[in-house]
This record gives sequence, structure tokens and C-alpha cells, in this order.
Amino acid sequence: MPLSPLTEAFVLHFGEMGSHWGINRTVGQIYALLYVSDRPLPADEIAETLGFSRSNVSMGLKELQSWRLVRLQHLPGDRREHFSTPDDIWQIVRTLAEERRRREIDPTLTVLRDLLMEAPRSEADRRAQRRLAEMHDLIELLMRWSEDVQKLDNKDLVQLLRLGGRVVALLELKNRLPLLGRGKAGRSRPEATEADTLAGADDNHNNDDTDRE
Repeated sequence: MPLSPLTEAFVLHFGEMGSHWGINRTVGQIYALLYVSDRPLPADEIAETLGFSRSNVSMGLKELQSWRLVRLQHLPGDRREHFSTPDDIWQIVRTLAEERRRREIDPTLTVLRDLLMEAPRSEADRRAQRRLAEMHDLIELLMRWSEDVQKLDNKDLVQLLRLGGRVVALLELKNRLPLLGRGKAGRSRPEATEADTLAGADDNHNNDDTDRE
């Protein structure tokens, strides 16, 4: 299956970026090809299109299946196994987030909890545990937020993302309000002091006039 220049550029880019995402070039290109394909593809066609060996494609597909990023399908009249990606892009994002949490975040939280349960043996240990507790609490907060987001349907999730810039603006305004209040209070005090000074000067002037009389 020959690739158009546009599709080829996308597939090659995914392969290059794979190493940054924790997957190898083969897996990245296989996923990119399946993502843009208009039909499920068998392993031999994937290998021919990308120029990979059949064994490399087989291992790449198994890895993608372990991430739940590709689906195995059987087509009528064809004994070969075919593969495709989920149609819903949001489902892909949710699945990827869940798998990354299971593989990366959960083990980290387990280690942090175990270390925080240990009795500190020195001041250095106590300081380290305070820092670990900060990291643990932040990760748990982010995970609770992530769980809440995962419960949203796609429509609500899109609305939440579109509110992002407005939420940031509201938070910035909230943070500025106390500063503005203090600024106004600070300006009013010098004005009052100046008024008091002028009033005092008038009183002195009146007293002088009285004395002269």
C-alpha cells in the first residue's frame, strides 16, 4: 500500500517522536499508519507498507495491544488478523492516560508511601520525608483531578478544556484583588495625612489671628 506524501510525513514523524514517548520507532510508525488508515490492516500489509520485518511488526502490535491502543479484528472471508485504532480520539486519550498512570504514576506513589512509613533515623531523613510528602500530596491531588476529568463525557470535557483560558484569567483577577485593595488603602492614608496637616495649619492660623486681637 503506497503512502501519500502527507501520510508518509505523519508516519515518519511519529516514528521519530516515539523515543520521547517511551516507545521505539517501529511501534510509533505502526500506530501512526493504523490511525490514519481508512480500514483495518493485517500485519503483512503493515510490514510491506512500512518496510519492516514481519517479526518486528508482530512485536510492535503486541506492545500496542498491551497499551490498549489497537484492536484486533477478524474480517469475513479473511483468515488473517486485522488491526485498527479506536475511532474516538477521546477514547484514545483516556486509554493512554489510564495506562500511563498504571505504569508510571501508581508505582511512584507506592514507593513514596513506603518511604514515608519508615521511621526517620536522622535529621536528613526527616527533611527528605518532608519533601517526599510534598511530592506525594501533589501527585495525589493531580490524580484525583484526573479521575474527576475521566468521569466526564466527551462534550463536557471539551467545554472544560475551552474554559481553560477563562479560568486562568479569573484566578489571576482573584489574586490581584487583594493587592488592589491594599493599594487603595495605602493611597487613602497619605491623603488623610495631608488633609490633617492642612487642617492643623488653618487652626494655627486662626489662633494667631485671635492672639493679635
